[in-house]
Amino acid sequence: MLRPPFLILGLIVAFVLASAVNGRCQSWPVREPIYGSRTSDGGPLQPFTFNRPPQRAQALRVAYYVPHAQRIEPIQSTDQEPEVKTPEFDLTDSHPMIRGNRAVLRNGIAYAPSNAPDSVKQAIWAVNTICRRPYVWGGGHGSFHDYGYDCSGTVSFALHYAGLLSQPIPSGDFMRYGERGRGRWFTIYSRHGHVFAMIAGLRLDTTDLRYGGDVGPRWHLDGRDTWRFEARHPVGL
Repeated sequence: MLRPPFLILGLIVAFVLASAVNGRCQSWPVREPIYGSRTSDGGPLQPFTFNRPPQRAQALRVAYYVPHAQRIEPIQSTDQEPEVKTPEFDLTDSHPMIRGNRAVLRNGIAYAPSNAPDSVKQAIWAVNTICRRPYVWGGGHGSFHDYGYDCSGTVSFALHYAGLLSQPIPSGDFMRYGERGRGRWFTIYSRHGHVFAMIAGLRLDTTDLRYGGDVGPRWHLDGRDTWRFEARHPVGL
């Protein structure tokens, strides 16, 4: 059995040793635990704790597409009028006319080109007055004015009002009329038994090729086969 002095000494030694151990533990550095994973913002994951301060919620950012404003060029004013795409018709009096070098057909009526010679214009306007009359064999030969016309009477009528023919002639005689070949404004195609003319781009004929047969003096947009026809033209046209 220990005596009291030894008991007190033992307590003192135990107290001193406990104090030394406690001080050494407090002096050791405390290392932060290493975690293999990280948060979405790049920081390490922290252990769960109730004392962790709440993080401030970040506002949701949404990107919107804003189209670039298109630059609108100012319209420059001009003193010139825009180009006219449709033909300009002159409907004054009974002399319909169009600008250019070719005649135009509207509702069976021919519009004379403004650049054509006056004799060609007069022929076109004169034919417009008979282009609804029927076909009559020998019509237009006793007189230039008749209730109906045949092929040679129709072409004779056009040449007469162009100032190029004084009396009607039959189709065979047109094979020797004027000059050989096609003309610029007026071409006559003749053979024995039929004759027609091309005037400023339109066909003057008594034969309707779409339906066949003779219908009387008419203007046509399409041409026809000129095989076996003799091409002649008035001098200068």
